[in-house]
Amino acid sequence: MFTDLLPAATALAPRITALCRAIHAEPELGLETPLTLAKVRAELADLPLEWRTGTSATGAIATLRGARPGRSVLLRGDMDALPMAEATGLPFASTIAGRMHACGHDAHTAMLAGAARLLAARQSELAGEVRFMFQPGEEGHFGARHMIEDGLLDPLPDAAFALHIMPDMPHGQVTCRPGTMLAAADMLRIAVTGRGGHASLPHQTRDPVPVAAEIVTAIQALITRRYSAAEATVITITTLQAGSAHNVIPNEAVLSGTIRTLSAERRQDVRTALARLAEGIAAAHECTAEVTVTDGFPPTVNDPRAAALVAEVAGALPQADYVPMAHPLMGAEDFSYVLQQAPGAMAFLGVAPADSNDPAAQPGLHSTRMMLDEAALPRGAALLGGCALHFLQHGWPGSA
Repeated sequence: MFTDLLPAATALAPRITALCRAIHAEPELGLETPLTLAKVRAELADLPLEWRTGTSATGAIATLRGARPGRSVLLRGDMDALPMAEATGLPFASTIAGRMHACGHDAHTAMLAGAARLLAARQSELAGEVRFMFQPGEEGHFGARHMIEDGLLDPLPDAAFALHIMPDMPHGQVTCRPGTMLAAADMLRIAVTGRGGHASLPHQTRDPVPVAAEIVTAIQALITRRYSAAEATVITITTLQAGSAHNVIPNEAVLSGTIRTLSAERRQDVRTALARLAEGIAAAHECTAEVTVTDGFPPTVNDPRAAALVAEVAGALPQADYVPMAHPLMGAEDFSYVLQQAPGAMAFLGVAPADSNDPAAQPGLHSTRMMLDEAALPRGAALLGGCALHFLQHGWPGSA
């Protein structure tokens, strides 16, 4: 039932590509993406879609109702860019200094718009409804959570799917896995307080700098000696701030970084262990340590049925190249909030150049030089459309 989707999506390639380039050239940040949403709405203005917008962000849901009642399925694409300069040299490169679509959200939005056009052409055949979720604020701004809190997902869909491009994965290849796919991402801050003084008289002080350094090295031992490598855990200290002069021992040293975990249980245990470790080391040196963990995105957990559906649809498309994902990645995604509300799955689509002999050598996500092979975009639109069609027509794989 999917054999005609890719040819139909390929016929839409000029429209999908044009929208992707237009969004790429005018990137927007955070929860406010009005220009991007306006481009999407203009591109889809001729389709029979019902639009709902939120109040806390520029997110929108466009609903396509089939000819008959049935199940509901949500497809999501994110719209925001990153606050970074672009160094691709593309003719449609960012026209706004310090902003770039370096994570492929321009492609995600364009592929979702392509899927909307594919499915609208089949409206008379559909039983149920498809909701297209155009989401701002994925890059650390909790856009999905805002849309959920605005009630835009109510009533909750029966299934939800999203697709993320990977610029260093083989062209057109699709991968997915059941269970945890991406990590939780929390922010860590450790403030070590001692007693400052003259750098020539360290014995009269309680220097927080070597204490902070000891905590950094102890964290590495904590990870390797407390937690099984079978469930990856990453704690990375990315900043150490202390002092204001070369001859002054400061009162305080502050560490910050990220915590990546793959389960709610590990996420909580790491917090407890970090507090015990930092406070204990600081106390041994007559200092104090305050550990603060700020919640980021939860783990992205795919429903096994949804992952199986993605594999079935991807494998049915012409020139199929589906590869099961061997293990989770430690990146994070706020589609995780949607998957807490409805069963579903996220998949990855490779967009490295088709003629690349070494896709893994291509600039990756969040690189100033990240680019994608636009010829892969129709496959993404067809995959999203196919997931919706499969679920509306047959439900979960193996169900009666």
